[in-house]
Amino acid sequence: MNGSLQSLLLAALLAVATPVLAQASGPADSASSSAQPAAAAIPWASLSEEQRELLARFSGSWDDLPPGRQNALARGSERWLQMTPEQRTQARDRFQRWRNLSEEQREKIRDRWEEFQGLPPEQQERIRENFQRYKELSPERRRELRERWQRLTPEQRRKLRELRHKPKESRPSPPPRD
Repeated sequence: MNGSLQSLLLAALLAVATPVLAQASGPADSASSSAQPAAAAIPWASLSEEQRELLARFSGSWDDLPPGRQNALARGSERWLQMTPEQRTQARDRFQRWRNLSEEQREKIRDRWEEFQGLPPEQQERIRENFQRYKELSPERRRELRERWQRLTPEQRRKLRELRHKPKESRPSPPPRD
């Protein structure tokens, strides 16, 4: 398996988590916000009318929410209000897929997201670029790549994961194609 395919497979796996985690809130939010300074509470009245409508279910308990949660909800509502109807539909679909995952699957995605966040910026960028290339593939080609990944043994998958941490110069050259 050549290096670009390996990177592509890795990007596909990590990318599954990226949009979902961007929409999710809960334990992942508190873990990521712990590295940031403590957020200040946001008064309910300081939210725009549109934000208050969107967050109406929190109106009675807003002051009881931790400031970090208030900030996350306020930022999320701002993003939501800036989305096109198509983007909102996509976000709803991603959130529904997230809710349909088991807790074990969610935890695995959170772990992979944290691992991705710990990578150097150059590696993150390379993964994003590879994922963009992956998205541009035909559905048939993406299906083929997913199936190839699923057929790999745990040992083969482990080796691929290890390879992604090596600089390109130290990776073995792929075998010539016939």
